Amino acid sequence: MIAIDTNVLLRYLLNDDQIQAAQADRLINGKEIVLITDVVLVETIWTLKGKKYQLNKADVVTVIQTLFKEPNIRFENGQVIWQALNDYRNALPINGKLADFSDALIVQKARFIASDKSTELLGVYTFDIAAQQLPGTKSP
Repeated sequence: MIAIDTNVLLRYLLNDDQIQAAQADRLINGKEIVLITDVVLVETIWTLKGKKYQLNKADVVTVIQTLFKEPNIRFENGQVIWQALNDYRNALPINGKLADFSDALIVQKARFIASDKSTELLGVYTFDIAAQQLPGTKSP
């Protein structure tokens, strides 16, 4: 197994630098399993949603779904990522603001860790009004 940094994943997805994109492609489609950590995935999504690329929610969902289809790619916990993706996909805007994928991932990671430790998750507290629409979140 190898792990890749955000910049490698971005070059692979964006193909915006010929040399680096080719190197990223060789890594991702090579012989080794490729780990994408939660941090790398969140940084990638933040970059793609940012000022330069401005991906919308549907585009973000498509990117993550596409990564799941890559035969060599593995996530820290694919089930947690998939559940977060579903929460993110189903989240409705509040006052014109949407919960971010990272918000959904925070909730799902907390659920996973609580379950793994055989304890009940009483809630994920946030001041973010948009994030409060996600199942399991609460206002402080």
